[in-house]
Amino acid sequence: MKLIAVTDDRQSVRDLASKIIGLIERIDFVQIREKTKTAHEIITLLQYMEEGGVDKDKIILNDRLDIALLMGIQRVHLPEKGLPVKMVKQNFPQIRVGRSVHSYEGAKKAERDGADYCLYGHCFETYSKKGKNPNGIQPILKIKEELRIPVYAIGGITLNKIDTLQQVKADGIAVMSGIFFAEDPFFSTKKYYEAIKHESKI
Repeated sequence: MKLIAVTDDRQSVRDLASKIIGLIERIDFVQIREKTKTAHEIITLLQYMEEGGVDKDKIILNDRLDIALLMGIQRVHLPEKGLPVKMVKQNFPQIRVGRSVHSYEGAKKAERDGADYCLYGHCFETYSKKGKNPNGIQPILKIKEELRIPVYAIGGITLNKIDTLQQVKADGIAVMSGIFFAEDPFFSTKKYYEAIKHESKI
């Protein structure tokens, strides 16, 4: 099971870079999901991260194919209503592409279009989707049974939910609030890392 830290679009470029540099050894990937930041700000963030020793192979850019190509980032994550996966893969076969999905049908289409993985959610009630009913985790079982691409879970994933997600065979989890909104992001990341990698009992 892999751990993806998803940025929360609430922090300054310098503060965010510092946090990512500090926790990068405890995560498999960091998804840069900074919707309100300008292209210049995201590029500056990536430059700070590079100076801090962050491996580009651990970086996923959300919805910014242009910046990924410019900065030599090989992983892009596309929203469900974002750029067409098939078109991106046809034109830039070197780019690994993920797609956000909210159902088995969405995951099936993502695989058919050539996505390298899907990010399914939101699984549980979460602060970032306040007022929206979660989609639950049952579709993950069907995705795992019938599709070949990895499926990562997102949405309200606290430490005590990890065992449940392991049982439905999710390939990994993506965590936003549990890491970047935590009082101590480094300690929180350590706990997620331990729970996933060492299957410690929560």
